[in-house]
Amino acid sequence: MPSVDSRSGFCLETKTFHSLRPPTSLPPESLPISAAAFSFSLLPSPLPSNPALIDAATGASISFTDLISQTRSLAAALASAGLVYPGDVAFVVAPSRLDIPVLYLALLSLGVVVSPVNPVSTASEIAHQINISNPSVAFATAAAASKIPLHVKTLILDFPSFRSLLSDPSPPSTPSTPSPEIRQSHAAAILYSSGTTGRVKGVVITHRNFIALTAGSHAGRERLLKASEEAGEPMASGAGLFTIPLFHMYGFFMLLRAVAGGETTVLMERFEFGAMLSAVEKYSVTFMPAAPPLVVAMTKSSEVVGRDLSSLQIVRVGGAPLGRELAELFRARFPRVEIVQAYGLTESAGIAEAMIGSEESQVYGSAGRISSNLEAKIVDPTSGEALGPRQRGELWIRGPTIMKGYVGDDEATKSTLDLEGWLKTGDLCYFDEDGFLFIVDRLKELIKYKAYQVPPAELEHILQSHPEIADAAVIPYPDEEAGQIPMAFIVRKPNSIVTDKQVMDFVAKQVAPYKKIRRVAFVSSIPKSAAGKILRRELMNYATSIPAL
Repeated sequence: MPSVDSRSGFCLETKTFHSLRPPTSLPPESLPISAAAFSFSLLPSPLPSNPALIDAATGASISFTDLISQTRSLAAALASAGLVYPGDVAFVVAPSRLDIPVLYLALLSLGVVVSPVNPVSTASEIAHQINISNPSVAFATAAAASKIPLHVKTLILDFPSFRSLLSDPSPPSTPSTPSPEIRQSHAAAILYSSGTTGRVKGVVITHRNFIALTAGSHAGRERLLKASEEAGEPMASGAGLFTIPLFHMYGFFMLLRAVAGGETTVLMERFEFGAMLSAVEKYSVTFMPAAPPLVVAMTKSSEVVGRDLSSLQIVRVGGAPLGRELAELFRARFPRVEIVQAYGLTESAGIAEAMIGSEESQVYGSAGRISSNLEAKIVDPTSGEALGPRQRGELWIRGPTIMKGYVGDDEATKSTLDLEGWLKTGDLCYFDEDGFLFIVDRLKELIKYKAYQVPPAELEHILQSHPEIADAAVIPYPDEEAGQIPMAFIVRKPNSIVTDKQVMDFVAKQVAPYKKIRRVAFVSSIPKSAAGKILRRELMNYATSIPAL
């Protein structure tokens, strides 16, 4: 039997890195159970007395008892009215409101595929996502509903008719709708991931994917609780503040995790830094998932001065790498707060590597160790050879959390998932001798703006449609606040006097705010390979030499 190094997790015979975490027990794959039912099954009995959900702005809350009853009521109402059927896709366009977790859980429990999107998306972006997922119904706030094509049946979340579905059970004379048999292999969600060669793709996540993530996270949490109690320093009960949106994979998964753990989740419908600080104070927030720009703000903002943030224990950073210098500055300002990093993709259903505990959080610059039940390879992008510790290559991961594929795009699925189930992440990484993952660079060309994925090709297509632009290329430009911003290199057509502001305004009218072009340089030509591929690395090197505007 191949031997695995107990320190790094590396197996020399198979050239595979194995998880150093204790394996997590999962339900048999043959057991019919939804991701929602699995999360509810992990709740303690009696149910926790703390609120399940709190609206940060209003203080309105939902107890765990009400969360379960509203989920059941909504599921029964939707099914009995024939609004959704198992296997249907439900498109959701809404910010992080109190009714969204109930909606997600109800749809999952019915075997309906949840497909949430950013409510600030433009009508054309939403139309493209609808073409991908082909939903039978949409749920949207009144403010977002006008962007949904007319042929899609839409329920307005703000209307009293929807609110009544959360509390009105079926009449006693009406037989209850039988629960559908939901296989773990069935699709649970379609979430959107930006590709490098075009517009977004729909990532199919199964109930099994969510169950494996939830089980692993729950087991890790239970081990931490036990260890803290044995050390005589029990972890304080509190709340998790979601600064991340629920339509994002990280937010979706963290919701299921919080439900399973009986934790209070504080939701922010709109993020605002001062409001976030007030929520930490008001609701004794102990845990906060965040993107690097929030860490920057907490480290440098004067608004933090005088705030009582003593309840905060853990900030988990995902979405983009966090540099050692910034992590050290954060720890200097908040010495009692553990800042832990994690790595994952939409395609891996969220977290694939993460730090656990205060000791691991000191390994600055790392994204943590491989999550339970997963394995990884570092593969030379040129030769395809699997590499060992301290050798750089493309990160491949495999395990029960890896996506089913891209909906309606077999070619993209085959290029990302191999026949043995390995997910090719497109990220240049290495593992050290202790099994910690370090992200060096992105083989993919995605721009990470405040943890959002921005595909250069999408912006290039828009720019190239401008009548005064002859050619264009878009690259990531380093930015302390956002991580990266989209920068455009523009070749004007002869006699054109188009300005940088006009270029930025042209794009801004057609994309969501996070995709805006925020820096422009005019050049005589775009460097390309013999095959016509844009040489982005040359542009990135040139961009950093240009004086600040």
